Amino acid sequence: MTVPGRRSSTFTRLLRHGFTDPSASERLLETPELAPVRSDPVLLDALGATADPDLALLGLVRVVEAQDADERRALLDTLVTAKPLRDRLLGVLGASEALGDHLARHPRDWHALVTYEAADLHPGVAEFERGLAEATDPVTLRVAYRRCLLAIAARDVCGTTDMAETAAELADLATATLRAALAIARTAAPADAAQCRLAVIAMGKCGGHELNYVSDVDVIFVAEPANGGDEGKAMQAASRLAAHLMRICSETTVEGVIWPVDANLRPEGRNGPLVRTLSSHLAYYQRWAKTWEFQALLKARPVAGDPELGQDYVEAVSPLVWQAAERDNFVADVQKMRRRVVDNIPAAQVEREIKLGPGGLRDVEFAVQLLQLVHGRSDATLHSGTTLDALAALAAGGYVGRADAAQMDEAYRFLRAMEHRIQLYRLRRTHLVPEDEADLRRLGRSLGLRTEPVVSLNKEWKRHASVVRRLHEKLFYRPLLDAVAQLAPGETRLSARAAAHRLEALGYADPAAALRHLEALSSGVSRKAAIQRTLLPVLLGWFADSADPDAGLLGFRKVSDALGKTPWYLRLLRDEGAAAENLARVLSAGRLAPDLLLRAPEAVAILGDPDGLVPRGRDHLEQEVLAAVGRAETAEGAVAAARGVRRRELFRTTAGDLIGSYGTEDSPAEEDPGALVDRVGNAVTDLNAATLAGALRAAVRAEWGDTLPTRFAVIGMGRFGGHELSYGSDADVLFVHEPREGVDEQEAAKAANRVVAEMRRLLQLPTADPPLLIDADLRPEGKSGPLVRSLKSYEAYYRRWSLVWESQALLRAEVMAGDADLGARFIDLIDPLRYPVEGLGDDAVREIRRLKARMESERMPRGADPTLHTKLGRGGLSDVEWTVQLLQMRHGWDEPGLRTTRTRQALAAAHAAGLIGTEDASILDEAWVLATRVRNGVMLVRGRAGDTFPSDGRELAAVGRYLGYEPGHVGDMLEDYRRLTRRARAVVEELFYGAHL
Repeated sequence: MTVPGRRSSTFTRLLRHGFTDPSASERLLETPELAPVRSDPVLLDALGATADPDLALLGLVRVVEAQDADERRALLDTLVTAKPLRDRLLGVLGASEALGDHLARHPRDWHALVTYEAADLHPGVAEFERGLAEATDPVTLRVAYRRCLLAIAARDVCGTTDMAETAAELADLATATLRAALAIARTAAPADAAQCRLAVIAMGKCGGHELNYVSDVDVIFVAEPANGGDEGKAMQAASRLAAHLMRICSETTVEGVIWPVDANLRPEGRNGPLVRTLSSHLAYYQRWAKTWEFQALLKARPVAGDPELGQDYVEAVSPLVWQAAERDNFVADVQKMRRRVVDNIPAAQVEREIKLGPGGLRDVEFAVQLLQLVHGRSDATLHSGTTLDALAALAAGGYVGRADAAQMDEAYRFLRAMEHRIQLYRLRRTHLVPEDEADLRRLGRSLGLRTEPVVSLNKEWKRHASVVRRLHEKLFYRPLLDAVAQLAPGETRLSARAAAHRLEALGYADPAAALRHLEALSSGVSRKAAIQRTLLPVLLGWFADSADPDAGLLGFRKVSDALGKTPWYLRLLRDEGAAAENLARVLSAGRLAPDLLLRAPEAVAILGDPDGLVPRGRDHLEQEVLAAVGRAETAEGAVAAARGVRRRELFRTTAGDLIGSYGTEDSPAEEDPGALVDRVGNAVTDLNAATLAGALRAAVRAEWGDTLPTRFAVIGMGRFGGHELSYGSDADVLFVHEPREGVDEQEAAKAANRVVAEMRRLLQLPTADPPLLIDADLRPEGKSGPLVRSLKSYEAYYRRWSLVWESQALLRAEVMAGDADLGARFIDLIDPLRYPVEGLGDDAVREIRRLKARMESERMPRGADPTLHTKLGRGGLSDVEWTVQLLQMRHGWDEPGLRTTRTRQALAAAHAAGLIGTEDASILDEAWVLATRVRNGVMLVRGRAGDTFPSDGRELAAVGRYLGYEPGHVGDMLEDYRRLTRRARAVVEELFYGAHL
């Protein structure tokens, strides 16, 4: 007896076995008909092993209740004593509500799951024909079909057959069903049957021997007169038989539908005659057929009717299929068809579409079929209608890398298994991943994902879809398929016009120039040309996957011209797997990185070093810069060497940023954009600090030797002090000095000013390396004040004259170069200003808000879109930074975590201290990171700094790719930016301008 208020032991056991509604299931177990097995432990164990234990138990109760007394006893006895039946029956009931309904309507069909002989494990067409032999009309055919389907599903859910075997069995069952339906139609119209020879050609997944549980069965009908009879009458008779066959399978009866038979792949589609003669089919294909029709014929297979005629049809059309790749615009046609399929998916369903969406099953099938059509002209081993068999043949023939093929095979099997289990539940034709939690749980468990099935399912699904998307694009767009393959040695050469069309289809804006580059790179008999001919197909595929393929190819030619005679360069690209792809990504992603590389092409070696893309730390950089300065004979030579190190490290940083943003075949893109922003900010800050240290050493040494008459330090300000520099940022600084013992203050001040002037001159000398601009406008009195002050002068100024904006600017102050002790004392001096005890007064807060409002109204460039300006626009960098800085000045005295020069660290500290809510902090952080990445992206793409999105379409698309948006999604990028910054501005309105600080 269960104590009131406590759960029964059965309830607990049900919960432990995976039941989601144990109360309802406990009541079902109390059903009188289950009394003989209710307490048997194997029953609960078996139910718990199913995809949906609740559904399996409900189905079992329904099946048991539908039996008469003797049959019920036999079923229950077999259920507890025979593990094969128990696993099969409960497995089906837990995965398919529809098959549970069938067993409830036809209670004796459970016997179809009892036998466990070898022939039952892997049945073929003959076995299925025997299973359908007693069907004499559409209703009995449906019942027999479901009985056979029951056995297929049982083998599938129990793991007796894998996905490919299940799909083949479903295709064999469809073949047997078409034959049975044709036999019924012939019996109903013997006169028509006598007048014609009719063959049924399976197409699509049925033809490819890879059918789904619920799918249209695509067919083509071909007929000839019987015994030399009248062709017109024979075609009419054949058409009536074909139409009757379709109705037998497609029409709804009391037992439902088997599946629709679809003949729309025939010549002229639904507008053409249902049945044609073989000669009529050939005439159409030779004159009128489109590329996609030959692609569809890849899977043609005779399955029913006259076998000789069916074989004649396949042999006649096969040569036409393998000539399709020679048609004009072949690749463009296939691309267009794939895009049309994706474009026709309702927007609300794209992300859930497992078959037709990006990274779905159709991507695998299109990629494989395209490769088959291109290479099958000369390799008969590729002539398979089954996707996985064709993929294996492509790998065996070297047309697809074995690793790529293995990944594609794994992904395709997983996605098809998902599709199978989704359809099996209600036996409905769908390719949409369900949204309901219970459905996702059942689906995940049915695929063996028992720990957190919903989370695991989504993770595995996205992983496999990502693999498919990446590999599909790589295989689909790779010019090896046409233009480059034709340009390789020993191959038939495409005409220049045809090759240009291919390159244009792959995204090249100037295909004629691209062909010239290809010819220059691949012509000749040198070792360099031979290696580049091997590399180009792969490189061109990567270029085609970028926003600017033309720039990538041109850049590769320039680098190759500069380094092609150096053995290490070609060896690097050939032997270091990542180097070639990294180079392709860097060259085709924008102007900045290629410009840096082409100024000193030997930096390409960085791309082949496993650690080459990791930014060097400040200590390492400063040591290298100071050593280079020490070796130089003149100040100009010293700073040139320092700037050369800076240029190389800028290239390292840009390359790492681009490759981290795009991802490569071996390493996915960085998922955390904040990590990319921090990496760039720290790297550029460190190399600028090291460069300043080198310039300072060079300026001092040129006039004073090793010791300057005054101690001297460079204080980083703004983004420099905050470690938040972007590629195009100036270095905001303050200069502070302190006379050495015995040195006159005026002499010390003159020396300090001469050092500053010399540093600025040296860093701006015209050379091949990018200049480092020093901006000292944040000093006391701004542009009107002296460039350099002594520590005492700073102290006197800040004590008497300091304004609130200057205290705010000092929040970013950090020592960057020079005398470390002097720098530390300067920081001690300013700490009380930037973190005032008891925080800012109300007057100071109002002044900061007034300054911010004035800046918003006066500094926004005329004509700029305030919703897209990253620095001064709504919810942009200024909004976030001023909000965080106000929090620092109000609470930094009391919260040590707020005493940092870095925006993101200060924001995190404010959240940890309870000064800002979790959601608001996340919104501000995300907006700041995005705005910073946009600025970085603009500089990478255009080669010059900018605070708003580019107006040029190709540049805008390149920024989108850098931010992770696929081609064609520029509008989404702008909308996402507006949406996020709008939310950030709402937080700023409340926290900065409101009363919640």
